[in-house]
Amino acid sequence: MTMRAATAADLDAIMALERASFPTDAWSDAMMREELASPHGWYVVVEEAGRLIGYAGLRAARGATDADIQTIAIASAARGKGRGRVLLTALLEEAARRGVRHVFLEVRADNPVAQALYASEGFAEVGRRPRYYQPDDVDAVVMRLDVRGWASRPGAGADTGAGAGVRAGAGGGAGAGTDAGWRITPAKPDEPSASAPESRGSSPDGAAKSRSYAPLGTHNDAGACT
Repeated sequence: MTMRAATAADLDAIMALERASFPTDAWSDAMMREELASPHGWYVVVEEAGRLIGYAGLRAARGATDADIQTIAIASAARGKGRGRVLLTALLEEAARRGVRHVFLEVRADNPVAQALYASEGFAEVGRRPRYYQPDDVDAVVMRLDVRGWASRPGAGADTGAGAGVRAGAGGGAGAGTDAGWRITPAKPDEPSASAPESRGSSPDGAAKSRSYAPLGTHNDAGACT
């Protein structure tokens, strides 16, 4: 498996996997193209035998202290081998390189496997968004990671020589080997700032945390693939 930075030339392959992984709420080609081109985004792909088998994205504006995991997807035939954790680790490494303090995500409340994976990397629940996932009427669990604490853990971000400046480590613990497609819908540059309390659960110190918004009726989901 090789990892490299995603480019516009990957759009068709990414969208084929996008539609297979998220059949009911796949992003449009235009949305994905915008994500790949955004100066606030950082996307990588993984390939085997010249075929794209996964992709992942982070939204972390330069100089910002908060970031969001946007999406992670692994082709069905390539799942169950820890590749999702490798992609997650790559995103967290980039967040650390950008000086991010906290990384956020949302995951379905009825997906304990994905929640266990994130918890094993240090994510903690900080709130819920009631009935966020429609038409299923499922709550979104909002999770947050202290990036500095994560980076200081033994073995965090081990360099695997993935290329494209990416350092990725497979890791172990709960959720190892669980991967497929975690969905986080991208925040758009012209959307409201990170201040709407209804968009993120409040943190333990009472500060409302709001990061990503769901454009065009889509929803954030960081666990659709486990």
